[in-house]
Amino acid sequence: MTPTVSNALPGDLLAAMNPKAASGSAATAADAQNRFMTLLVTQMKNQDPLNPLDNAQVTSQLAQLSTVSGIDKLNETMKSMMESASNAQALQAANMIGHAVLVPGSALALSSGKSVYGVELSGPADDVQVTLNDGAGNPVRTLSLGAQQPGTLALAWDGSLAGGGIAPDGQYQVTVNAVRGGESVSARALSFGEVLSVSTGSGGAKLNLSGSKLPATLADIRQIL
Repeated sequence: MTPTVSNALPGDLLAAMNPKAASGSAATAADAQNRFMTLLVTQMKNQDPLNPLDNAQVTSQLAQLSTVSGIDKLNETMKSMMESASNAQALQAANMIGHAVLVPGSALALSSGKSVYGVELSGPADDVQVTLNDGAGNPVRTLSLGAQQPGTLALAWDGSLAGGGIAPDGQYQVTVNAVRGGESVSARALSFGEVLSVSTGSGGAKLNLSGSKLPATLADIRQIL
């Protein structure tokens, strides 16, 4: 007797390929595995006896399912690790509240004849020159630091001017120039600020500093004073 092959798809196969999503819940890896296995079993039950499923094809499908499941588990693990790292970072940042730090920036605030700033050098320098400029960009004082090793230098300015007298309180800008053997050395100014509070979000912990409109990150801190 010749087997009869129907062109109509069985109802259970259609149901397996078009499951109704549970309202208000997202599909999970387990749901995907269950649907796949249901579909595979249904395919095997309704396969054409004259053209059965190929073993290699079934193995390939199972391997794909295993890969998808593994990626989903990896994503969940990475998400958990990122959340743990974010929480640890927030706790570490909270410990910084009340501490003074140096972070990249050229702003310098002079108050009552006192100010603190810093310089960061990427390599050794034969000579380091620091220029302090007023709000209009005019230099009011140039300081020679001489030869310096790479790293961070914490510095102070009492407001004294090159021609004598004391600069008025206010905001100033710091520029740094460093050379070694006639070649320029990468150098940048560091701003002083006190950590007032910590903000958390998708970008990680942010430190809100006194005298700064922009928050800093833990990675921005060059020195704790």
